[in-house]
Amino acid sequence: MKRILQNILLSALAVLPLPSAFGEVFISVNFAPPPLPIYVQPVCPGDGYIWLPGYWAWDPDAGYYWVPGYWMTAPEIGFFWTPPWWGWQDGVFVFNEGYWGPQVGFYGGIDYGFGYFGTGFAGGRWDGGHFFYNAAVLNVGGNIHNTYRDTTIINNTTIVNNHVSYNGGEGGITARPSAAEETYAHEQHFAPSAAQTAHLQAARSNPQMRASVNQGRPAIAATSRPGSFSGRGVVAASAAGGEYHSPAGAPGGTARSSEPGSETRPAQTYTDRGATPTPTPAHAADLQPHQPEQLQSTGNAKLDQKYQKQQQKMIDQQNKEHQQLMNQQQKEDQQLQKRNASQAEKQQVEQKHQQQTQQMEQRHAQQVQDFHSQMAAPRPPHH
Repeated sequence: MKRILQNILLSALAVLPLPSAFGEVFISVNFAPPPLPIYVQPVCPGDGYIWLPGYWAWDPDAGYYWVPGYWMTAPEIGFFWTPPWWGWQDGVFVFNEGYWGPQVGFYGGIDYGFGYFGTGFAGGRWDGGHFFYNAAVLNVGGNIHNTYRDTTIINNTTIVNNHVSYNGGEGGITARPSAAEETYAHEQHFAPSAAQTAHLQAARSNPQMRASVNQGRPAIAATSRPGSFSGRGVVAASAAGGEYHSPAGAPGGTARSSEPGSETRPAQTYTDRGATPTPTPAHAADLQPHQPEQLQSTGNAKLDQKYQKQQQKMIDQQNKEHQQLMNQQQKEDQQLQKRNASQAEKQQVEQKHQQQTQQMEQRHAQQVQDFHSQMAAPRPPHH
């Protein structure tokens, strides 16, 4: 498997650099994603939040589905988000995972809007440990005061209103990485957080997010926080970015390796742990225990120790809830087996278990997000 991944990487780098350094993910599909939908940005929920634009993701059973844009705090002070993107390579569209890092890398030249106009990020900057927002391109509302207005990127950018969501291929964006972006591609990157993963899973499990259902106009185009798919802060797309019709036989797609004798098969997600799909958790037993993150120092040893204790307490409680739900679900499964329940009843219980598991993970992801928001809140100077 290692040799397969190396071959794929070498082939990919010869065409477009893949900005991944944390356990590469490879998805290839044989038809293009839909145009980016048109939507307004929800107001920023608080100081320290950074905007992550929505994008089209792929599931081998559901086809393309929309992952709503959202606000969240960076995992570390000084970090920016490089959005994921689709690129044409060797006759298929290859998905390039997004990542965190001190620089914004190449994201295919895709104009996601709201500061992500195809290169870099014009929505804000870090200064003195705090994030300052460019109110000319971000919807920060009236409660955030560390703002500035820079319209340079708007004045110097030709707006092409085509909402293309992929690089290369027929009708795709023709941008190529700059020398600086090629350098960023080889720097250390950090994978999407647990909150981001839970957000992706929630989108994947929602049929209304599928392009085959919404025709490129999702009812939830953006939201104020990851995993929040209802209530205030949810924004619907005002229109599709263009006509989209799924090809005959969709979802299709192929996952390919350069290994001799490899066969064409349904699109899958490749990771460095093997060529297996990344499923939506259906049972609490499918989840891995939460682990503590490496927290950035605040410069105050006592405060660092306080945050470490708070994080450990939160993780202990989350893992306790994992165990309790797993025990409950296993007990219900055993009861079904004892009374020889019908297949319909088993499916109903399985759906309930999946919903319980996803709701728990979304709740835990929000707790992690709130914890990081607390850490990012302005603090009085330490003497």
